[in-house]
Amino acid sequence: MGFRRRFIGGLLWRVALLLVTAFAFVWSLSAEGLGAARVLAALICIGAVAGLWRYIQRTNVELARFVDAVRFGDLSQNFTSRHEGSGFGEFGQALEEGMRRLREERHRLSDDNRFFEAVLDDAPTALLTVDGEGRVELANKAARRLLVRHTGVRIDDFRSYGDAFAQSLEETAIGRPRLVPLMIDGVPQTAMVSAAVVHRLGGAVRAVAVQPIQGALNAVEIAAQSDLIRVLTHEIMNSMTPVTSLAQSAASLIAEADTGENAAISDARTAVETLARRADGVMHFVQSYRQISRTPEVRRRPFEALPWAREIEALIRASGSFDGADFSLRVSPEHLLIDADPDLLCQVLINLLRNAAEAASGHSGRPAVAMSFGMTPGGRAQIEVADNGPGVPEALRQDIFLPFFTTKAKGTGVGLSLARQVVLAHQGSITLHERESGGALFRIVV
Repeated sequence: MGFRRRFIGGLLWRVALLLVTAFAFVWSLSAEGLGAARVLAALICIGAVAGLWRYIQRTNVELARFVDAVRFGDLSQNFTSRHEGSGFGEFGQALEEGMRRLREERHRLSDDNRFFEAVLDDAPTALLTVDGEGRVELANKAARRLLVRHTGVRIDDFRSYGDAFAQSLEETAIGRPRLVPLMIDGVPQTAMVSAAVVHRLGGAVRAVAVQPIQGALNAVEIAAQSDLIRVLTHEIMNSMTPVTSLAQSAASLIAEADTGENAAISDARTAVETLARRADGVMHFVQSYRQISRTPEVRRRPFEALPWAREIEALIRASGSFDGADFSLRVSPEHLLIDADPDLLCQVLINLLRNAAEAASGHSGRPAVAMSFGMTPGGRAQIEVADNGPGVPEALRQDIFLPFFTTKAKGTGVGLSLARQVVLAHQGSITLHERESGGALFRIVV
């Protein structure tokens, strides 16, 4: 209000001055002998017009400068200490206050954008965006860590992770998550894929979230198996302990009574001793399964693969498992480091190597076992154990890691199940593949 009163006051006296000088100039034109006064009146009239024009334009110039600053985003303009007097100091302060608030709003929005960008980039779930032309962008760090094998930005370029995954980028219904198989480092996994639509620059963009859940599924499966085995072994041992004790006692008593003269007693002795042996076998079987009802405790540390692998080879050779079988070892790069529990992983590889040597020796005239170490494209350690044995039928490949399942006449079904538990405890994977030249190939990624 102060600026308005002062502005109107300044405008009125300038208009009044213009009118007076104009009247004086007109009057001088009708009077004789006032040539000098006529010139002076004309000059004053011109000055009054110029002053009035400048006075009015001053506001227009400041407003235009303010509008241009906002339009071009130049919020560094200063409107204080310009055109003091007649309320223009207050006008400049008002413009400066508006500019200050715009600067504060810009800073606030900039801070909010940085915060939301940081939240998006550091989110633990992999996020991708798919525009209307099928262009795919990895939107955060989790996506860039998870999806490292593709080389393009089209949906078809993501088929290296599986056709089902590439199809899900285009077809996943909005708001309806779906389970999709996902190939990471050659290892099949299960991922939860969900999608939403967001608008950017006037266009609709699909935001796709990819959450691998294979680790959670494995943990649930192992926990369920462990609980089942724990209950079964407990109940079986409670039932078998007195049976085993009584069978052994009966076998001892009947052995004392058997003089060899009575055939019935001898037959009874044979039957009771067989019962005692089978009871001991069942107890041993149950005891062997108790170890896989406990989750392995992993003590990770980085270690060099080559000397560690040679120690495993020496242990296997010393046990005689490689007698008559060729063994080859390959480590690439030579100084490869593995971040894992060397003791637990050693037990896994010893079991796999023994199984491989046994399978190859019983099938091939020249049995061969190979163990190799390398790196996956994602930077994880990959271990392969291969043989030239008969391999595993495709129908059984999903079952060999289950507890109690075995294809060997004298097997207990503990070794591979325990190996899988150890690998899963490392947040890794173990899979079985068929070699092109024949035989089985176990691949471990940790």
